[in-house]
Amino acid sequence: MSFTVAITGRPNVGKSTFFNRMLEERKAIVDDVSGVTRDRQYGIAEWAGKSFNVIDTGGFVSNSDDIFEKEIRKQVLIAVEEANAVIFMVDVATGITDLDESMARILRKSSKPVFLVVNKVDNHERLLEASEFYSLGFENIFFVSSISGSGTGEILDAITALMKTDDDATEENAGLPKFAIIGQPNVGKSSLLNALIGTERTIVSDVAGTTRDSIHTHYNLYNKEFVLIDTAGIRKKAKVHEDLEFYSVIRAIKALDEADVCMLMLDAGKGITAQDLSIFSMAVKKGKGIVVLVNKWDLVEDKKTNTVKDFETALKKKFAPFSDVPIIFTSVTEKQRIFKSIETGLEVYENRLRKIATSKLNDIMLKAIESYHPPVVRGNLIKIKYVTQLPTHTPTFAFFCNYPDDVKTPYKNYLENKLRENFQLSGVPIRLFFRKK
Repeated sequence: MSFTVAITGRPNVGKSTFFNRMLEERKAIVDDVSGVTRDRQYGIAEWAGKSFNVIDTGGFVSNSDDIFEKEIRKQVLIAVEEANAVIFMVDVATGITDLDESMARILRKSSKPVFLVVNKVDNHERLLEASEFYSLGFENIFFVSSISGSGTGEILDAITALMKTDDDATEENAGLPKFAIIGQPNVGKSSLLNALIGTERTIVSDVAGTTRDSIHTHYNLYNKEFVLIDTAGIRKKAKVHEDLEFYSVIRAIKALDEADVCMLMLDAGKGITAQDLSIFSMAVKKGKGIVVLVNKWDLVEDKKTNTVKDFETALKKKFAPFSDVPIIFTSVTEKQRIFKSIETGLEVYENRLRKIATSKLNDIMLKAIESYHPPVVRGNLIKIKYVTQLPTHTPTFAFFCNYPDDVKTPYKNYLENKLRENFQLSGVPIRLFFRKK
């Protein structure tokens, strides 16, 4: 299921450090200077066999005229509205400030679960000082040290306790492929959905941000049946500025959890943005199938012989190392190759479900290993004896060998490439595991 947690609080309380701690990687920039986090950070946290989305927001400053702080304030409010749960972070070293009080007043009005996290509690004296934060009036309060990681397990336990299991969720269209149409505002996502089903299912406008909610459409035409999810998910406003993109990303992240295949739509005139790449990498991490649609191709002038090939090569370089992704050049308004995009999406869906017989897998992969042996590590000759596919939602393969920890990334990439060469796995992330034989 889709579950999103937003980390909020005033500047310089340690939100980005805590964000990095939850993701177990250094993704957000950390500095003692307040206001470092101006761009939103998105990631996936895993705990107790469950995974959820995490958003690190900028520092909340109320009643400020600074242009960055005004934008951050709007985005914090969006995150609170869109998230399933909110982490409200404060700093025991400075105590309760006016900004904390201001943030607390906003969160007390929210119906979402709020976890008050008192940071920098790294000794017994500070634990006693932290008791003053009970006066903010929140039921769920935790004392942590983001740098050392103490106390974070209790918060993760509380968050995962809120999450339903897959058994609890009843799917209306269970068993049907689900395609999420995602991308930047105004690239033609809603127009694609309308063109496919032949009716004005969604409002189409040149004003970016027309689609408020993710819209699920059951498609059953031409012997093809699936669910389309239009995920623009942006609030309709007369004037939409930077927070528009924030809505789009939050909605797209939520849609990724529901979808089997992610159809990433790009504007041919603008190309791919950092935000698109961020969503692409999240889709890969979540093991979703991916099809890239380069829309508005009819508007590209000066089409030379190799324009398509050059554009495709440039895109795949940005997608590396996972570059085995179908790229289709479309024009929704001219209805060019829109049905090919669906056919390709269904092929990727089938690739994601593909099960390869163990005998066939070993016959091909052991020959590939024989022709190019793993490099010797610390005098150890690595011998891979056996390979099998694991029963997971995403194609996952286990290689049994004598020194599993010594198989390095370049050789793993070689094995993945061989799998892709010999089996139909285009558009699907592959997981490789190495186990002791």
